[in-house]
Amino acid sequence: MPEIEFGMHTVRSHGAKVAKKHKCDWLILLVLVAMDGFLNYIQPFNRYTNSKMLEDLKFPFKEHDTIPMWAVPIFAIILPCTVFLIYYHYRRDVYDLHHAILGILYSVLVTAVITDSIKDAVGRPRPNFFYRCFPDGIEAFQPNGDANCHGDPKVVKEGYKSFPSGHTSWSFAGLAFLSWYLCGKVKAFDRRGHAAKLCIVLLPLLFAALVGISRIDDYWHHWTDVFTGSIIGSVVASLCYLLFFPFPHDINGWAPHASIKMRENIKLHSTSIGIDTV
Repeated sequence: MPEIEFGMHTVRSHGAKVAKKHKCDWLILLVLVAMDGFLNYIQPFNRYTNSKMLEDLKFPFKEHDTIPMWAVPIFAIILPCTVFLIYYHYRRDVYDLHHAILGILYSVLVTAVITDSIKDAVGRPRPNFFYRCFPDGIEAFQPNGDANCHGDPKVVKEGYKSFPSGHTSWSFAGLAFLSWYLCGKVKAFDRRGHAAKLCIVLLPLLFAALVGISRIDDYWHHWTDVFTGSIIGSVVASLCYLLFFPFPHDINGWAPHASIKMRENIKLHSTSIGIDTV
């Protein structure tokens, strides 16, 4: 199939039409936000933790993260959307802009719901659980041997949410999507062997990996939490991207499916008119 041609479909000319066509998709995003809010509100499973298990959970409790949670949406959502807007300014394709923003929001929110559902169900203690549970260092146990925490209830509640890492899964959900997007836009697999393009594509993934490493360094997560979070975020990001865009190695890998289909229909219609005229 030949490469499709440039087109001018702006927010002003086609924005309302595209948004209206996908209004159900936008409404479902609100449902996902509500679901994740509920999952963060409920009490996670309080996994049995005896004195022997606590020996491995005595890492220092740092209240202030290296990368705070409020910063994650900035580089996982806002930064990629800024890239989408810059590309829109160059290409003037509202389908690309709309589907990229919708896709990354689905990627992050679906990942958030999956991650927080597993967190609540598993209830794995964090590496710093001991000092969350016993901030004064004085241990106390229930008759069955389970830890009888007397720390701040909110801090203790958060202490049962180690697996998987939310920072990591969110980061990979947003930045892996951006990596896919850049891969298509710079035509990294055009068989011309420009290694610099690969560096551009891998840069968001490197940053996401460093976010995950920071969670281990802060003693908020075990390495398995981070590894699993990266897998969840990457898989969901890949599915969401490929829902709206073709594989980057495709000749039209830079354009969303909607643009390709629409322009093919326009070309077919023009051809049929030309034939009728002749």
